[in-house]
Amino acid sequence: MLHATRIVLVAALALGAAAGAARADIKIGVAGPITGPNAAFGAQLKFGAEQAAEDINAAGGILGQKIAVEVGDDASDPKQGVSVANKFVGDGIKLVVGHFNSGVTIPASEVYADNGVLDITPAATNPKVTDRGLWNMFRTCGRDDQQGLVASAFIVKNFKGKNVAVLHDKTTYGKGLADETRKGINAGGIKEALYEGVNVGEKDFSALVSKIKEAKVDLVYWGGLHTELGLIVRQMRDQGMTTKVMGADGIVSEEFVAIGGPGVEGTFMTFPPDPRKRPTAAKVVKEFTDKGFDPEAYTLYSYAAVEVIKQAAEKANSLDPKTLAGTIKSGMTFHTVLGDMTYDQKGDRTNIDYVLYTWKKVGDKITYVQNEGE
Repeated sequence: MLHATRIVLVAALALGAAAGAARADIKIGVAGPITGPNAAFGAQLKFGAEQAAEDINAAGGILGQKIAVEVGDDASDPKQGVSVANKFVGDGIKLVVGHFNSGVTIPASEVYADNGVLDITPAATNPKVTDRGLWNMFRTCGRDDQQGLVASAFIVKNFKGKNVAVLHDKTTYGKGLADETRKGINAGGIKEALYEGVNVGEKDFSALVSKIKEAKVDLVYWGGLHTELGLIVRQMRDQGMTTKVMGADGIVSEEFVAIGGPGVEGTFMTFPPDPRKRPTAAKVVKEFTDKGFDPEAYTLYSYAAVEVIKQAAEKANSLDPKTLAGTIKSGMTFHTVLGDMTYDQKGDRTNIDYVLYTWKKVGDKITYVQNEGE
């Protein structure tokens, strides 16, 4: 009798475990700088993925399972990014949206590759992110060699015969982007008047501003994020300098204005066509704005990363990361808030584009506006 009772109990536990497995959530890790000077970008990645999960769950989930999002804060630090990656692995997470910085994404992605985790970054643009040939690495954004071509063509067209400074923040992203743009302007017949790197977190740029002034620079090209460029612009303007400034996707945050002040007006910038204005994003943009959040910059790139995971899983009828990776590279078209996209064998989008923007006064605030005809 005792033996029979034990069998019944074991069977009941087994049934309970099976039922629990059937109801198990699909865990997706979202990693980025939730704290620190780049927290605005971390918020974009977090809210983008969370809203996608909410919308997908409301429509029935993925293969009948609901998405549970776990957030990891890498604070834009490569070592902390590796710690986040190891924690995700320990927590059994097999699908990751992140990271933000290229210099964080690259080492973290190696942890993911070694542990069977699929990784889609919404924002890491350095070519090395996908050029290393990892099986698991994808992005919904573009590459700096694409962005650098657009930036350098603009500079050559508009600043030929002028003094151009190329500055960067010494990060994988910032230096890589600056070097791609520098290569383009050199090929176009412009030799930079100044090439300098600064440290992330630096606040006093008086020595650099003096060098810019002495070199009679007409345009400062910046490879890096909005915090340092905002401070550089503010300190140049405090010195009465009217030098033109150009940045890239790393300054796509309204915080750039808060840091740089009114002197950021007129700053040039490269970024893809504003995803908030795409018809495919209208419903989702309204969901964000109804919650009081502006889905600027990489918010919708993060949302799209979750859409890619969902559509690949449904196409493959599987949640196995390696199966999903093969499906994403199969040439299938993904229908996302960013529009339709397909992937090459490296894990890059085949149809990304960059355009020119200028930060302008619109109403009572300064924001980025796509250039006419661009």
